[in-house]
Formats: sequence, C-alpha cells, structure tokens
Amino acid sequence: MKNERIGFIGLGNVGEKLANNLVNSKNKLYIYDIDKKKYQNFISKNTHFCKNLKELAKNTKIIITCLPSPKSVNEVITKILPYINKSHLWIEMSTTDNKEMIRLSKKFFNKKAEVIEAPITGGEHRAQSGNISILTAGKKENYIRAFPILSKLGHQILFCGKLGNASILKIITNYLASLHLIGIGEALAVAKKQKIDLGLTYKAIKISSGNSFVNETETQVILSGSYDVGFTMGLVNKDLNLFNKLVEDNKINADVNKLINKKFLYGLKKFGKRSFSTEIVKLIENNSNIKLRAKNFPKKLIDDKKKQKGIEVK
Repeated sequence: MKNERIGFIGLGNVGEKLANNLVNSKNKLYIYDIDKKKYQNFISKNTHFCKNLKELAKNTKIIITCLPSPKSVNEVITKILPYINKSHLWIEMSTTDNKEMIRLSKKFFNKKAEVIEAPITGGEHRAQSGNISILTAGKKENYIRAFPILSKLGHQILFCGKLGNASILKIITNYLASLHLIGIGEALAVAKKQKIDLGLTYKAIKISSGNSFVNETETQVILSGSYDVGFTMGLVNKDLNLFNKLVEDNKINADVNKLINKKFLYGLKKFGKRSFSTEIVKLIENNSNIKLRAKNFPKKLIDDKKKQKGIEVK
C-alpha cells in the first residue's frame, strides 16, 4: 500500500467515512466531490482537494468511487476515462447494476487499466469505525493488489469471483434487509397491541431464531424515535429497483419482491426521498394508531468497537 497513490471520489454519508479511514495512512489521499463543501470535513488532514477529475486521475494510481446511483457512476467514469492509463486500478464501492458495472469496466480495460468491485455492507456506523464488510469481485490479482487498501476500510472481506458477482450479492443483501425491516415493523406492532414492552420484545427477538442484523441495528433507532439509520428512502427504492430488474431478467416469480417494492414506493411518495428507509415502519404505526417506542435506545447507531484487522473471509 505504501507505493500506491489513492484517489477517492464521492464524499456522501458513507463515502466521507470510508475516505476518513484512509486519511491516516502513509499515503496522501486525493479526494473529489462535486459538492466542494464536503472538503471542509477534511481540513488539516493528509489530503489533497482536487478541483476536477483530471487532477485526481493524473496524481493517483488507485481510484475509489463511492457514489449514490448507477447514473452517477456512469457520469464520473465517462468524465475521468480520458485520463486513465495502464497504471490505474478502479475500485468501485457503490451499490450499482451488475451489467452497468461490466460495461464500464470494459472501458477501463480498453485503456489497459484494471478494475475490481467492492461494495460495502453493514451500515453507516460500521463504515465510520472501519469495521464494515466488503464484497469483492474481479481478477484475483486485482483483489490482491486492492486488499491492503480494503483492509483499511473494512473488517470482513469476501472475494466473490468474477466481475458483477459482488454487485448482485450486494443487491440481494439489501433486498433482504428491506424485507426484514417490514417484518420487524409488523412484529413490533403485534407486541405493542398485546401490551408487551417493546424493549423486552427487542431482547426476545435478539436471542431468538427471528433475530437479524436489521433487528440488532435498525430496530434500535425505530424504538428511540429517531429512525436515523443514515440510509434514505430514495436509496432503498433504487436498490429494490435493481433487485426487481434481476428478478425480471431471470424470469423469477417473486411475489414477496412485488409487495416489498410496492410498500417502499408508497413510502417514498409519502415521506420523500430524503427520509430514512426505516421510516417505512411509520406506515404500520399510522395504520395501527400506535407509536413503536421504548426507553434507553440510541438516537444514532455507533460502532464502539476499535478498528478490527481486515481479514479475508474464506
């Protein structure tokens, strides 16, 4: 890693946290975001603020992208492509379309550059602590080259084979998280109507066969009333659309998928794209005339564990 010059594009909620995990490395970090106000969070740190993508590409060998949509990824790659050469490795950490990932990768390959996809999963709070999980795919030699950097960004790192696989698996995991979120809301509503304390309900689910990552994390900010999971209704609908595309392309009869898509699309219209994805539970609260609240739950999720060593999951 000491010989690599790193560029980071996209300083949103997650991107900023990931980039900060690279700031204290021995390498100077070159950062770029269309919103230059994002640079204020990096003042006095070991970073260089790029005026444009050309400047970033000219000064780096590793280019990391963490962007909100396939459209954003396409726009960035189209603009930076003229400045790419055989020394570059593109690490794509956005949640994107697998076919689009492969299409854009071919453009990099045509420039004799290399690509690996590395979408993250595990919540904004773990992106901040550096304990996020990372799904990777592409050529094994690119994975080996990227691993020292990825190990600074995350904890559990899984190599998923050919390019496109990681994007598909990320979409699958996000779909399941959305499904679990609806289920948690309905389960809490039943407990509330039965006059069972929801703090107790949370504990019961946590030690049971019904537990999930969603329960252990997102349930907490629902019960506190903040809903602050750091992930928006707009983004969850984008990811569900990507999953639905996979379902349709593979001609799978997925009735639950249709229901989940319908629920979150209504949530988008009801609460807006900047609302938290967890606010989908408000639909259940409103329809049942209840509030799903309990004492002593955090307003915001924090991973209080120290940065764990990046490891390859076998």
